[in-house]
Amino acid sequence: MNARMTLLFAGVLLAAVPAAGGNALPKPVRDPRIAALVARIDPARLLADDERLVAFGTRNDFSDTSSTPTHGVFGARDWIVKQFRAIAATSDGRMTVALDTYVQPKTPHTPRAVTESSVIATLRGDEPGRIYVMSSHYDDCDGDCTDGKGFAPGADDNGSSVAAVLEAARAMARMHFHGTIVFACFDGEELGLWGSNHYARELAAEHAPVLAVLNNDVIGNARGGDGSYEPMVVRIFSQALPLGTIDARVNAIGSENDSPSRELSRFVAEVTPVYVPGFSVRQIFRDDRFLRGGDQESFQNAGFSAAVRVTEVHENFRHQHQNVRVENGVQYGDLPKYVDAAYLARVARMNVAAIAALALGPAAPGNVQMVLEHLGYSTTLRWTKAADAAGYEIVWRATDAPQWQYARPVGDVLVATVPVSYDDYVFGVRSISARGLRSVAVYPEPVRIHVAPPKGSSLP
Repeated sequence: MNARMTLLFAGVLLAAVPAAGGNALPKPVRDPRIAALVARIDPARLLADDERLVAFGTRNDFSDTSSTPTHGVFGARDWIVKQFRAIAATSDGRMTVALDTYVQPKTPHTPRAVTESSVIATLRGDEPGRIYVMSSHYDDCDGDCTDGKGFAPGADDNGSSVAAVLEAARAMARMHFHGTIVFACFDGEELGLWGSNHYARELAAEHAPVLAVLNNDVIGNARGGDGSYEPMVVRIFSQALPLGTIDARVNAIGSENDSPSRELSRFVAEVTPVYVPGFSVRQIFRDDRFLRGGDQESFQNAGFSAAVRVTEVHENFRHQHQNVRVENGVQYGDLPKYVDAAYLARVARMNVAAIAALALGPAAPGNVQMVLEHLGYSTTLRWTKAADAAGYEIVWRATDAPQWQYARPVGDVLVATVPVSYDDYVFGVRSISARGLRSVAVYPEPVRIHVAPPKGSSLP
């Protein structure tokens, strides 16, 4: 064996050996309750809902003055409300449906003031202090987003996501969850994230405990305009650290890739293949696509930093923000025939699995800290107790690794030490429920303080 082959072989062996003091990251448990919810997602029903939204002709905000029960943005809104109310009737009174309505003033880019009206369905959980949001937007856009006169089908952008939110609500309404789940269909996304901005600011003013936001936008097809096709992959875009936190301290402690959004993205990527076999999440460590944006930004800007965007793996820009037409034999426009019901169902199942795992699982540990007491070869972490946690687990990864690699359960303690140097790895702590469900991992805040862990709370 030559020297080059020896090095390659050695690299494989080293990569396969867990870091000292831990085991390879365990596969998430498959909770039969969550599996049953995922199994309720019906591709035919998703497609039928999408086609019904398209039948309104346009959902452009500026079709408000011409809306009827069968046409325009408010006709579509009222149909969405009707669907949610039918779903709420199955929830034993735990789901409520409301409109978040206000008047958006004229802007330099719009012809007049316009009424915005988002649909919010809230499935109340059994415990306070935990809110999880699955969102979409129901307004659409043709070649001109501000006249409200054209035919704007909006089948993929964003009828696909509204159909997924409705179907997720149908699947989940009958079950009791620890956390509260909000199913949101926002208005005004295409013109400046108007509806979600208004709603997120309201939540922030109420100090609502929004712990995670999965914003779905353009999730109905896996075939791109360049011919790329990956039917078993979805993208999740996640923000780095919130604005105003990128400073010398971030560089010093190496937390630039461990924002709440990134930890949420990792959680979804880990849970997805357990409940949607063969389907995977491609994590894009970026807030959104270039030249684009989405409603997750409204939550981030309001201070709810655990917010990500879910979108199809490849996009076809001939089918977005285009007037329906044929030019040189090429079809333009966001038409239902370009929505793949099977792919849309996989993305909806991914959302249900992730939201259910969050809302049925334990809360994340609070006030997680890494104790910097002295130079050494181990790492001590401490945290405060989390609701529904039967124990806790320390996870870590190499500083250049995108995913958690190693884990060590530490029991029902609030301080623990692992024999791994904090100089060489990134650490996190997550809760474990009695059923084995994990919370999102929490990145520790380094603190310089002397701590004497209680006897029996540290690992050798």
